[in-house]
Amino acid sequence: MSTMKYTADHEWVRREDDATVTIGITHHAQEQLGDIVFVQLPEVGRRLAKGEEAVVIESVKAAADIKMPVGGEIVAVNEALADAPETVNRDPLQSGWFLKVRPDNPEQVADLLDQAAYEKLAAQQ
Repeated sequence: MSTMKYTADHEWVRREDDATVTIGITHHAQEQLGDIVFVQLPEVGRRLAKGEEAVVIESVKAAADIKMPVGGEIVAVNEALADAPETVNRDPLQSGWFLKVRPDNPEQVADLLDQAAYEKLAAQQ
């Protein structure tokens, strides 16, 4: 059973059955960015610390950095986004994911916002 958590920066983190986490951006984030035209992903095998820049997104409105909500090793990236970055706009919570990470400290996931707390935060912005 996968469980979604969220960051105050409008990223989602889904725990997977194999102890990895999948990371993407929320509907709110992709709406704020507008049409996404480019996504730069990190290399598989790279280790990134919590808070370190992991993904660069460019849209018709702005460029944005996605920071790591948890530290760990990148075990997969969504290579389909290189040719179809607009996938993030169409389906940010499923096929528009960015990367999969094997967390160094799974407790970092537990510390993120649950859906109710995230929805309250997003409603205030």
